[in-house]
Amino acid sequence: MLAGTRVLVGAQNMHWEDEGAWTGEVSPLMVTDCGAELVEIGHSERRASFGKTDETVALKVEAALRHGLIALICVGDTKAEHEAGATAEVLARQTRLALGRVGRQAIGRVLIAYEPAWSIGEGGVPASPEFADEQHRRLKAVAAEVAGADLPMIYGGGVNLQNCRNLALQPHIDGLFVGRAAWRAGDFIEILHRVAGASMH
Repeated sequence: MLAGTRVLVGAQNMHWEDEGAWTGEVSPLMVTDCGAELVEIGHSERRASFGKTDETVALKVEAALRHGLIALICVGDTKAEHEAGATAEVLARQTRLALGRVGRQAIGRVLIAYEPAWSIGEGGVPASPEFADEQHRRLKAVAAEVAGADLPMIYGGGVNLQNCRNLALQPHIDGLFVGRAAWRAGDFIEILHRVAGASMH
């Protein structure tokens, strides 16, 4: 149904090995066999609840590119890290390590999503557009150091009908990573309309 459209199908997680005794995991071969073109790697919930580390994220990014998938790498700070003023340091470390095994191969094959753990889910507080943009500016510089070129940076964390346009207008935010606001199809479509309107200015 999506053939010939600009919509990509993706998986929310993937193991780094093609095969082996990894009961319960999804291999890159399974992801590509389903026709997916993109895989989300390193989401904050996977890091917090399932023990994913910067090293396993790097292994998964390498595997995704090896199989021709686009890697959507999630980076983010916890509430404690944010309150301690460590956001920039944490994001830089996560980004450098995530790209460390692929380097310049990341160009055109990797998207990075900044998703503050303190802004997602029920009770989350969205980052201000200005704060999010500043983190994206810093992340773009870090990615350019490792990959040799700018990589697309998208923001996810409490994106909603009220803030989507202002977020989309920020100079260093290349797109939005919509979560709970996409649960209702009508709301998601309205976000698309508002962001499209903002991009024409």
